[in-house]
Amino acid sequence: MHSSPAGRQYAVGLAVLTLLAMASLAIGSRSVPVAQVVWALVDPDPGNDLHLLVRELRLPRMLLAIFAGAALGLAGAVMQAVTRNPLAEPGLLGVNAGAAIAVVLGASGFGLTQMAQYVWFGFLGAGLAGGAVFLLGRAHESGTNPVRLVLAGAGVSVLLGAAANLVILNSGLEVLDLFRNWGSGALDGRGWAVALTMGGALALGGALALILAPGLNAMALGHDAGRALGLRASRFWALACVSVMILAGAATAAAGPIGFVGLVAPHIARALAGPDNRRVLPLSALFAAAVLLGADIIGRVVAAPAEVAAGIVAAILGAPFFIHIVRRFRVARL
Repeated sequence: MHSSPAGRQYAVGLAVLTLLAMASLAIGSRSVPVAQVVWALVDPDPGNDLHLLVRELRLPRMLLAIFAGAALGLAGAVMQAVTRNPLAEPGLLGVNAGAAIAVVLGASGFGLTQMAQYVWFGFLGAGLAGGAVFLLGRAHESGTNPVRLVLAGAGVSVLLGAAANLVILNSGLEVLDLFRNWGSGALDGRGWAVALTMGGALALGGALALILAPGLNAMALGHDAGRALGLRASRFWALACVSVMILAGAATAAAGPIGFVGLVAPHIARALAGPDNRRVLPLSALFAAAVLLGADIIGRVVAAPAEVAAGIVAAILGAPFFIHIVRRFRVARL
């Protein structure tokens, strides 16, 4: 029996992600032989410093990159599907900026410096900012004008970004030092608590997104067609916003405001799997996880022994793709 194209895509994606995961555990300021990486995972020796390096520092960092990347990929795929906008993604539509300002306010105003504390601010900020952009861009009415929605997202992002910078500059050195690293999208030093919290948010928001996949297919036909198929638009929009809020809010709280990952992955998934969101969503999660993990690895290599934050590398890689999408898609109401 021959495997289906979708099955081969998942298999290839998982193989690439597995190779990147092993590279993430082996590559860094101190290289770890692959054999030692394997032994650290299957039979750890507490007295071996290489095993401690792999298990206590690099393993949670690798899992965080996978979980945060998958969350951004799912959030981007949901946003693109529900708005029928090829340019939609959490970073471009203000969701990341909303989560960022909320986290900044939580840390500076309430002294919340642990993710388990400020993640709830990230959820709230992502939801409020995303709702504001959707309303300003009138996406709930048509969702088909990329320019209007992106301009609304850019305006909200600039406003919230300026507010975040104002708060940070007027905060103490402890808050400034925290956000100097977090704001660039660096993944190092987060630890197991952050990785596991991000994993829980991915499980919750991802499950909701996958449940919505058939409805996203109906929405792709247009709001009128969706209603004709029995889809309750207002309830569906609310659930989609909750899913994006959980996914993008948690990813931003955990890893910082990382852009373009949620834009690139859904386009790759649709190019390979077609328009069916039941296949696009899981593939988007898989590809986005690989993109962010790859960006983190590249950041360790290009400036070794120093590091470039994964968020910066992702922006450098994603910006040309964004320009390509803008040039390729006809910017007009469909």
